[in-house]
Amino acid sequence: MLFQQLFEACSSTYTYIVGDEQTREAIIIDPVLETLDRDLKLIDELGLKLLYSLETHIHADHVTSSGRIADVTGAQIVVGENAHVGCRAMKIADGETLNFGKYTLRAIATPGHTPCSMSYYVEDRVFTGDTLLIRGNGRTDFQGGCPEKLYRNVTTKLFGLPEETLVYPGHDYKGFTSSTIGCEKKYNARLGQQRTLNEFVEIMKNLALPPPKKIDIAVPANLQCGRV
Repeated sequence: MLFQQLFEACSSTYTYIVGDEQTREAIIIDPVLETLDRDLKLIDELGLKLLYSLETHIHADHVTSSGRIADVTGAQIVVGENAHVGCRAMKIADGETLNFGKYTLRAIATPGHTPCSMSYYVEDRVFTGDTLLIRGNGRTDFQGGCPEKLYRNVTTKLFGLPEETLVYPGHDYKGFTSSTIGCEKKYNARLGQQRTLNEFVEIMKNLALPPPKKIDIAVPANLQCGRV
C-alpha cells in the first residue's frame, strides 16, 4: 500500500493519500485548501491517478480543497449521505464500498460530531475524521452534534473493529500521529475505559469550548466543496 499522512498546522488537520503501488490508483481524505499546491505536487510526483477525494464530514475549522482537487485531477468528490452540499458530489452510505486498485474502502457511518460524519475503513486502518481522536473525540455542541450518537457509533461500530486496526484521525493537537482500536478502548479517557453513556454525555456537556475560529467561513465554503 502507498500511504502518506500529511499535516496542516493552522488547523492541526491530517490529510491522507492512500494508493495502490501497482495501478497507481489512489484516494485522498480530508484535503485542506492551504495545502492544495503541496498535495497536487505530491500526487503528480508519485504518478497517481486520483479517483476519489473523500470528506469525513463538513468541516468547521478549515476549508476543504476537494473541489479544486477534483477540477485538476478529475477525482470524484465523496461525502456522507447526510451531507447536504450544494456542489456535485457522490454520496456514500453506511456499508457502501469504493475500489481503487486492489484495495476496497468501506464507509462506516459515525454521526455524532456532525450528522454526516463518516469513517473510512481500508485494509488494516480506519480514518475516523473528528469522530474518534487519539485519546479523545470531536466536539458535539454545534452543527447538529449529538453526544449520544457519537458514543454509540464509536463503542458499537469503531470499537467493534479488530483491536490491531490502526486509527488515523482527522486532527491531533498533542503530537500523536496514529493509534489502534485496542489502545483507544483501553486508554481513551472519554470513550474507552468502559465509560458509560451517561458519563460521556456529562463530559461533553461541560467542555465549554469556544467556537472554531473559521466556522463562519469554513462551513459555507465546505458546503460548496471548497470552491471559494
